[in-house]
Amino acid sequence: MPPRLEFRSSAKAYPDVVTPAAMAALEALAPLEGDRRQVMAARLARRARRHAERRPIEFLSPEAVIPRTGIRVADARAGLFDGAEIPKDLRRQWIQGTGPATKPRASTRAGLRNVAYALLSGADGWMFDGEDALGQVQTMSLDNHRNLKLAIARDELFLEVAREVAAEMNAWARDFFGREIIADWREQLEFTTVLYRARGLHLDDRHVRCADGTGFSASMVDLVLYVVNNYERLLAAGRSIVLYLPKIQTAEEAALWNDMLHALQHHLGLPAGTIKVYVLVEQIEATFQLMEIRAALAPHFVGFNTGRWDYINSVSDALAWDESFINPNIDAIVMTYGYMRTYEDRVRRAVNIPDRNGRCALWQGGMETNIPVGTPEGVAAGMTRAVAGAEREQRAGASGKWVAHWKMVHIVRPVWEKVGEDNQLGRPFPPLTYTEEDAAGLRLLEPAPRTVRGARDLLSVALQYGNAFGQGYQAAALKPADFFGDDSVLYLMEDMATGEIRLSILWEWLHKGARFSEDDPETGVRAGEVFDRRLFDHLLEEEYQKLRRASHRDVYEESKDTTLPIAREIVAAYVTHPLKAPWYIDLLNLNLDNHDLGRARERISLYLGTYEREGRRVTENLDF
Repeated sequence: MPPRLEFRSSAKAYPDVVTPAAMAALEALAPLEGDRRQVMAARLARRARRHAERRPIEFLSPEAVIPRTGIRVADARAGLFDGAEIPKDLRRQWIQGTGPATKPRASTRAGLRNVAYALLSGADGWMFDGEDALGQVQTMSLDNHRNLKLAIARDELFLEVAREVAAEMNAWARDFFGREIIADWREQLEFTTVLYRARGLHLDDRHVRCADGTGFSASMVDLVLYVVNNYERLLAAGRSIVLYLPKIQTAEEAALWNDMLHALQHHLGLPAGTIKVYVLVEQIEATFQLMEIRAALAPHFVGFNTGRWDYINSVSDALAWDESFINPNIDAIVMTYGYMRTYEDRVRRAVNIPDRNGRCALWQGGMETNIPVGTPEGVAAGMTRAVAGAEREQRAGASGKWVAHWKMVHIVRPVWEKVGEDNQLGRPFPPLTYTEEDAAGLRLLEPAPRTVRGARDLLSVALQYGNAFGQGYQAAALKPADFFGDDSVLYLMEDMATGEIRLSILWEWLHKGARFSEDDPETGVRAGEVFDRRLFDHLLEEEYQKLRRASHRDVYEESKDTTLPIAREIVAAYVTHPLKAPWYIDLLNLNLDNHDLGRARERISLYLGTYEREGRRVTENLDF
């Protein structure tokens, strides 16, 4: 029997979002909840088995059949499937922006400003985020859906907000560029393709659960609320329904998404393949199954995106068992570094292998996190780096890239404008191969610094991120505390992935005995010495106290006795626990809307104890 669903009172307070049609669609997809749980249990079992057997990830056997499909691995790799045609509004996506459609504890009018900035930015597409950049405190996920619905419907309140925001954007542009960037704000609203990133399969929703008290898929909730509330208006306007799918690790998981998409399309009476999807390649296991993922999602799949932080985290996590695999300072792991270079190369090859109809797919490059705010010298240097990164990706074959702030659109988009080609579909690259050498390249470390300064930066940003998350800012402008007040060092727009990787690397350094590459006069640490528990505790206390002393501009005063101590508790528990937790976000989610340190300690202990004893993650909303 499919599970019966229960809706929290918070969901019932949004009848314009959680409509009868949406509830009926959720009930139609509910039979797949058992499949999701099985696939997620299999994911954890694979992880535990690799750690126990000390075995790296491997390519699939060519003769295997992709689970939940009838497709042989060899056929997927050869392109023997019928892929999707790229719709008109996705053929040119030079710059996509990303960010949520609301703010913490914001009125509808205030939240709609986020949407207006996005749709007036001049980006070719905007990925409105339901996942890594969207806070989940209180009813933010529902506010996010409400605001998107109002904007897509061109509600009068949204249009009023958009007119105000356009004037503010032009005022900024006159100062920064010496010209306006919006000629006709109503016309500009029609330029940007709306994209939506649902939450990953590993997350439970906070407002919907199964009637037996267990959690229900956040992916299904996001899929249903976005599509059901907006598909008629999007299709009537000649626009595509486009999703970004995060955190997929295997082709089986992609096939489950395919089943969810088919089930919803069938329920709504939409033709097969109506909904289009990009897949974020954020997990190392996915790079071993790229063509298999394309094939599993074939009727819907339009492209891959290459991220950075999430992917680095997944590599660190997948190799937690390997004492010889120790990452360097985080700022050394750029897209041209060792295993990152191999990963990007595999993605660009995978999208340019034609299917049986000669269709290739898109490659959307990675994230530009810079924000053009700071001293003139700092901004100039940051923008030079941003443009150089975009030029490298364009030369490498990307059809476009992401930016994390609307102010970056007109700085980076000219890289593709100068070239003038809509995309790089079908650009020739060597075919993908599946050798031991290829697998080794996906684990390749190269010499780079590992310093006390690097450890401080990891700790400072991880603490700040956990604190921002607790305040409802899952996307936040951050930099290490030692640079507060120095506007020549720019803030970077960081989301959940930045916290994940920083704690993964700290865990790695502590439990694998990472050795520093340089002396550190401040602490007396010498090159060759090990990052041990004593040093970790010392640095954690120092970086925490810097945040306690920071101004309200960098650390909200109201957070210093509420969410900041909880962030510290989570960082300490995650990094020092001998068994590496699979997700930092789990511990943060368990403490959403909780400002009591004693309760936080109980929940951290519950999570780590349950995972250690049962190999199971505690993911349901304990405050439901």
